[in-house]
Amino acid sequence: PMRMGVGSALKRARDSVFSRDRSREELKIGIAGFYDRSSKLWEDVWGEHMHHGYYIPEDRTDHQQAQVDLIDEVLKWSGADEGKKPERVVDVGCGIGGSSRHIARKYGCTAKGITLSPYQANRGNELAAEQGLADKTSFQVADALDMPFEDNSFDLVWSLESGEHMPDKKQFVNEVMRVVEPGGRVIIVTWVHRDLAPDETSLKKKELKLLSKINRSYYLPPWCSTDDYIKLLEEAGAENIKREDWSYIIAPFWKAVIKSSLNLRSVWGLLRSGFSTQRGAYAMLLMLRGFHNGTIKFGLLTATKKEE
Repeated sequence: PMRMGVGSALKRARDSVFSRDRSREELKIGIAGFYDRSSKLWEDVWGEHMHHGYYIPEDRTDHQQAQVDLIDEVLKWSGADEGKKPERVVDVGCGIGGSSRHIARKYGCTAKGITLSPYQANRGNELAAEQGLADKTSFQVADALDMPFEDNSFDLVWSLESGEHMPDKKQFVNEVMRVVEPGGRVIIVTWVHRDLAPDETSLKKKELKLLSKINRSYYLPPWCSTDDYIKLLEEAGAENIKREDWSYIIAPFWKAVIKSSLNLRSVWGLLRSGFSTQRGAYAMLLMLRGFHNGTIKFGLLTATKKEE
């Protein structure tokens, strides 16, 4: 057993050095483990929202409010605030449920959240009970590529910074479109790589190298572009598709996270949280580089399902 343990550790180290792509099963196990281990540290330092903030003005320092503002600004941008308010929401890749609870309070609707991490699902339900929202929100372990919901179950499907984890983007978009009702809205906010120029067939070699390093750290499969998402949405029967690049709005967030991770409590937490969380912290610098050189974009997409 000892030799097997050393062998698998060596294999992981070799794969890491060469930034090898992980299989779908490896990704699933890795994502769950990564978030099981890192979510408590994140919550201790940053609170219940596990996503970027809205940095207008860009020098704002009320970081947790910036994260709440991002949810509200995305909803407003998408058109979800107009007309009939959402009543049944699903949060795909829900973290510890920050978005779900905020949306449930905002609209008085119900929200279900799914995550691959048992820690996150349990913590989401704990926080819902603490905040008096247990009757409105619930969280469970489920795979976004095979959601445990009937067709046409929700009038709003919300996916904030989880699309990048999906190893099969086509299946992800198809599932999102399956569970939304006709006339219902889908919102996908995700990291993407830049759109390719008409004469390009792929990203440049050094761009691919940067992304594969980030992939190893965050348990991500190969990336796609906003253009790719639009094609998939069209194929899945979406209409009223709208897109936007908010890279410049969220870029200051990475600097703030890096800065916050330099205080003593965060450094101690990081040292105790294990290698994959530490590697994730290093990858923040790579993310910042990707945003600055234009390889990485923060893509917003919204669409509605055709009325039958």
